Amino acid sequence: MPEKYIRNPNVACFTCGKRVYRRPSQLIDSESRAFCGSACYGVYCRNEKPCVVCGKLMLSSLNKKTCSRECSNRNREGIKYKIGRPRDKFKSYQAIKTRLLENRAGTCERCSYNKKEILQVHHKNRNRKDNTDSNLELICPNCHSEEHYLEKSWLKST
Repeated sequence: MPEKYIRNPNVACFTCGKRVYRRPSQLIDSESRAFCGSACYGVYCRNEKPCVVCGKLMLSSLNKKTCSRECSNRNREGIKYKIGRPRDKFKSYQAIKTRLLENRAGTCERCSYNKKEILQVHHKNRNRKDNTDSNLELICPNCHSEEHYLEKSWLKST
């Protein structure tokens, strides 16, 4: 290569310190951060955080909190799973439906459809936290959709 095409290094690599040449406009655009190659740029972009158990640095990805299975097991010690199940909506819905099926006829309370497997629990006042017997109704999916969606339908005549 002819001597006139060789550039003199004018800046140090931001990661490893190796001297490299970058055009002045490139230095302005990159706020004086220059890298000698993609490997140094990758090290610069690496986002690490410490493991919550041992403190070892690890790549932070999604909701990762621990660096290994061993640390994960140590982190979960003492957690009592499935005791009380305070936020299990399906279990509470199932209990409400079972209670209503025992106390009522097991048919739709509006049209008397008798397949108890597909009946749905409807809250009359639309408050899902109010699970008193007077507020609950066992209705079929057709009556339930009529209750919620037909009143706002654009097809409904005015």
